[in-house]
Amino acid sequence: MTLTIENVSKTYPNGTRALDDVSLTIPPGMFGLLGPNGAGKSTLMRTVAALQEPDTGSVHLGDINALEEKQTLRKRLGYLPQEVGVYDNVSAETLLDHFATLKGITDRSERRRVVDALLNRVNLDGARDQNLGGYSGGMKRRFGIAVALIGDPDLIIVDEPTAGLDPAERVRFLNLLSEIGEDSVVLLSTHIVADVRELCTQMAIIREGEIIFEGAPEAAIADLEGQIWRKTVTKETLPEHEETRNVVSTKLVAGRPVIRVHASARPGPDFEAADPDLEDVYFTQMRTGAREDAPVVA
Repeated sequence: MTLTIENVSKTYPNGTRALDDVSLTIPPGMFGLLGPNGAGKSTLMRTVAALQEPDTGSVHLGDINALEEKQTLRKRLGYLPQEVGVYDNVSAETLLDHFATLKGITDRSERRRVVDALLNRVNLDGARDQNLGGYSGGMKRRFGIAVALIGDPDLIIVDEPTAGLDPAERVRFLNLLSEIGEDSVVLLSTHIVADVRELCTQMAIIREGEIIFEGAPEAAIADLEGQIWRKTVTKETLPEHEETRNVVSTKLVAGRPVIRVHASARPGPDFEAADPDLEDVYFTQMRTGAREDAPVVA
């Protein structure tokens, strides 16, 4: 089942144009929507989930018109927002049972089977009787995935899934999402490039409400082969490099700036070739919206 977004635009009453003619075709599997905070990711997620209306455009999940058949869509939808709201004084088992009832699983024995299977899948079976107020941030995110998976949805929307997680919980959560992506359309909205690199076979980059890139991460990285150059500079000379070269990113290493420059030829004698990665793709697109070279300065 394919998610099709066509010519979706949204302008808020204060004049903010959150989405500008967004079109995407998303097949089953993990699809990453990458962009900075305020780029329009959450607006698009809410629109796809039928939580708000666009000004123009359409959204279809297979044959379901998401904007006109909201209840039908919601039966096939699992949604994990950035903030997972839970009742702190209720156990995971009890609350998950409640959500399963709301999802339409009214038979008690069937509901128990579903709850048991989901708690096991997200590795919370051993904490099923524990009140959710005692859960760590990562455990709450995994509980949120269990809620989203009720009813075996065809579309799962995950908004900023690893924000605030420690490294160990992040790995557990990414592994869980990877398993889920084998069976459904999973739309992953994030500003963390590493999440998309590790999970997604297809991606799009959104900037100021517009899709500026769509494609496969590996192909996008390959397109930059031989065009990324690295150099360690001083803090004093950094502004000059940023003004005269297409510096796509800067990182401090041992207190000194290391710049990565996008250019079709070596931009200077002290630059060394660097293997491109998805961060280079992201920052190049965010700077230009197209892969264009800066002037070569010797």
